[in-house]
Amino acid sequence: MSEPTLFSSAGTAQQDVTRQTLSELAAAMSDAPAPIYQRVKQAIIGQIRAGVWKPHQRIPSESELVNEIGVSRMTINRALRELTSEGFLIRMQGVGTFVAEAKAYTPMLEVHNIADEIAQRGHRHDSKILVCEARQADADQALQLGIAIGDTLFYSQIVHYENNVPVQIEDRFVNPETAPDYLRQVLNKQTPYTYLMDIAPLTAGEHRVEAISASDEQRHLLQLEEHEPCLLIHRRTWSGSRVVTSARLIYPGSRYQLFGRFTSHG
Repeated sequence: MSEPTLFSSAGTAQQDVTRQTLSELAAAMSDAPAPIYQRVKQAIIGQIRAGVWKPHQRIPSESELVNEIGVSRMTINRALRELTSEGFLIRMQGVGTFVAEAKAYTPMLEVHNIADEIAQRGHRHDSKILVCEARQADADQALQLGIAIGDTLFYSQIVHYENNVPVQIEDRFVNPETAPDYLRQVLNKQTPYTYLMDIAPLTAGEHRVEAISASDEQRHLLQLEEHEPCLLIHRRTWSGSRVVTSARLIYPGSRYQLFGRFTSHG
């Protein structure tokens, strides 16, 4: 697939926010006794909630907002940064700032196929394979897979896209004893999850979740702004007594949230 360049719905570009709606934003600015950046934020949130600014639309540039509203660039920048961190906007490096949909979520304590999660939201899944190769296990990888240091393992790195927007980097280490034909699979036709579940059905799994700062490479692959945080899920799964795979799943924090549910037995 080609490198995505536009945050879009179902692969089609949405119309940018128009000059008319930009004028409506200026008119919607409240005179309430609040900091100006807060008033800008509330005006933008009002436009989004009213459906005037729609999901996937590219919003005006900082310069356009400064000129139309008549406030400082610093004020606009702060308002947009906070709206991005709160999930109302998505800023994509080199592309622009867009109105966000409600955040997608991934089940925290369950193992699901990302392609199925995306399809359930009515969106299109694509993927791009960056690496798929055999490697020798270092100490940490050997411990994770239950093999000896220096033994062969399989490694793949895949970026998953939802409607052309990158939503996950999947770094996966696979035990060749449980999946000897892993490197022969076409992993952008079926996900690693689908293949591994077919040949080594899951019997147990573990998760560890942390917030991380994106590396330069991760920021490039996920099209993130500088200093935008990520969610990292460490996931390990077993089939019977053998570890099948250990994966690092990296999500852009502004586009994803974790979801879990429990039932009290007390």
